[in-house]
Amino acid sequence: MDLLSTMNFLPSLSASSRVRRTLCVSTLAASAVLLSACGSSKPQPAPLETFTPSQGVTTVWSQRLASAEGPLTLAVSKDSVAWAGSDGHILSVDVQTGRERWRTQVDAQLSAAVGSDGRYAAVVTNDNELITFDQGKVLWRERQPGRVITAPLVAGERVFVQGVDRSVRAYDVLDGRWLWSYQRAGSEPLSLSSPGLLSAFRDTLVVGQGARFVGLDPLKGTPRFDFGVGTPRGTNEVERLADLVGPGARVDDEMCVRSFQLAVACVELNRGSLRWSRPQAGTKAVAADQVVVVGADGSDRLSAWRADNGDLRWRVDRFLHRRLSAPAVWGKLIAVGDNDGQLHVLAADDGRTVARVSLDGPLSAAPVVVDGLLLVATRPGTLYALRAN
Repeated sequence: MDLLSTMNFLPSLSASSRVRRTLCVSTLAASAVLLSACGSSKPQPAPLETFTPSQGVTTVWSQRLASAEGPLTLAVSKDSVAWAGSDGHILSVDVQTGRERWRTQVDAQLSAAVGSDGRYAAVVTNDNELITFDQGKVLWRERQPGRVITAPLVAGERVFVQGVDRSVRAYDVLDGRWLWSYQRAGSEPLSLSSPGLLSAFRDTLVVGQGARFVGLDPLKGTPRFDFGVGTPRGTNEVERLADLVGPGARVDDEMCVRSFQLAVACVELNRGSLRWSRPQAGTKAVAADQVVVVGADGSDRLSAWRADNGDLRWRVDRFLHRRLSAPAVWGKLIAVGDNDGQLHVLAADDGRTVARVSLDGPLSAAPVVVDGLLLVATRPGTLYALRAN
């Protein structure tokens, strides 16, 4: 049974006051990290390299929407892609042509957007209100018990929401009926104030709970498997933060994921077990295909590992402190943006730079590859569809 099929859900655990306290502490933890970063001089970004382009890249289409102030998500389903601006504008377009399918606007700032299965879509406002749409028309609204940054997951006529404290709630997409809640017992007292892991594999809901990779039964919200991708280390709770960072990189029956400031790991979803894990102190999501897994560390050293066993293929330090985005594996290429709005295109086999594209700003969401097109959304509000020639 696939998660996209119709299912009857049973209510489970309700949200507790502990969830709200955890959310408050997680916000303090994020502030502590920022304050510690401000205590030292900021390192200078590496200058742009000089190279001879050997790969053509063209813009197939572009669409402009409102600007994005925080991390958002490109929601790709079938032949459409939906994305949003922080001010509440939401747009769904055809992947191949960029033609508008539907457009709507929420009269509120968004903290988490957008999740969509092609027909239904969901966002969360800064006031913690979950809003669900059918082809751009509002179906229902539901107040959440705490702050939400991760884009909702819409699947099987259900909406799944993950709070900053990593609690997960499930709703019926048609009428907003609450179905169940889940939060792992004995979870870490602090959580990272950034998008977490919330995905689906067949009839299993995949979520991050601290540094643990958890598969839930979507009927009841009960765990099917639960394992760690690394052992957090540190002298205090902030240093031991190791939340799984979304989005995960799904490849067939496997998924590769970043554990914040700890490791990069790939897991077997059928068995619910860890395949391999490699230490890397990074903060952004990774990308993967059947051959390679790619991710940047906290200083923007970009590394590539063999997807089958985790052996290092190459590592480059040409982009130090350029504040790289999450990367994308684009056929035989790797694409990654930086904070100056440059999209760097590298050869997947050895990491050499083969092209560079100037965008109108830094990326606001992890880039996505669909039918050979690279979709990249920028903070000024432009969505580009690029093709490698």
